[in-house]
Amino acid sequence: MKKTATRLADGRELIYYDARDDAVRDAVDQRPLDPIATRSEIRHDRLLGDRVAIASHRQARTYHPPADECPLCPSREGRHSEIPASDYDVVVFENRFPSLAGDSGRCEVVCFTSDHDASFADLDAEQAALVLDAWTDRTAELAQHPAVEQVFCFENRGKEIGVTLGHPHGQIYGYPFVPPRTRLMLRSLGEHREATGRNLFDDVVADELADGRRVVLDGEHWVAFVPYAAHWPYEVHLYPKRRVPDLPALDEAARTEFPQMYLELLKRFDRIFGEGEPPSPYISAWHQAPYRMADRGEFALHLELFTIRRTSGKLKFLAGSESGMNVFINDVPPETAAERLREVASK
Repeated sequence: MKKTATRLADGRELIYYDARDDAVRDAVDQRPLDPIATRSEIRHDRLLGDRVAIASHRQARTYHPPADECPLCPSREGRHSEIPASDYDVVVFENRFPSLAGDSGRCEVVCFTSDHDASFADLDAEQAALVLDAWTDRTAELAQHPAVEQVFCFENRGKEIGVTLGHPHGQIYGYPFVPPRTRLMLRSLGEHREATGRNLFDDVVADELADGRRVVLDGEHWVAFVPYAAHWPYEVHLYPKRRVPDLPALDEAARTEFPQMYLELLKRFDRIFGEGEPPSPYISAWHQAPYRMADRGEFALHLELFTIRRTSGKLKFLAGSESGMNVFINDVPPETAAERLREVASK
């Protein structure tokens, strides 16, 4: 992998990740952009104990542009985009409309491919491995950011999720605090260690492997399963079998096997509801250890993948119980979801 860092016209950082060592990235951003002015603020909710990012400048962000005006495509034929080069492998750059910025953290965009009409599932194993390299590098870099306590790499796919740019891309958030979902995991982790003397993540993975009914893919270095108490109709958690706290800690064997496992999962998600159905909208989220927790080695890196589609033509909405009280109601038994995901293996 070759990494080339540059700056956009408004001063934002942009980084090319290339599979070829001889790639030259010297294109200059020709756009007459004003310096970025963000109004991001973190507010504390005293009742719930969590935090909310207030970012009014995001109201002006690009919204469903036509394909020939996509800001994530390469700059070609006189049209200038967020990526100055006329082609690229993988690119990461600072978000022009960040939810978090400066002392409030950092937001980055990850473009998985220059092909506007592709999806992550369309990538070959080499390209998927390059994306993994980019996630890993950014995780390590953001660990040095004085405001960042946890790095969150994720992808939103599909208009149903709320995606406003159709180009295949994801995001990376550097949170200046430990988010509520991670805090809940850490609380359960500590309670389990105190009660049993064992690691909760290890026990969850071992229990799913022993039970077997919810296992979707079982590789040499990774295992994918529908969790026992899945919140979403189709939800899969992907764990390395050797517990590590974050992406930079993965060994070479796990890094080599990951693309095949992950691409297979994504292809199966697109087959859940049968031929002729549009691609499944999904959220794919990496969970990594916070940087300032007492023993980061206790946390287990894992990826959570879920779709908000519950059946053909129908979405799972977060209504009264879910949105009002955070009590999920799942219409699809996890064992049934796992069986369906095993049935739709890619050919």
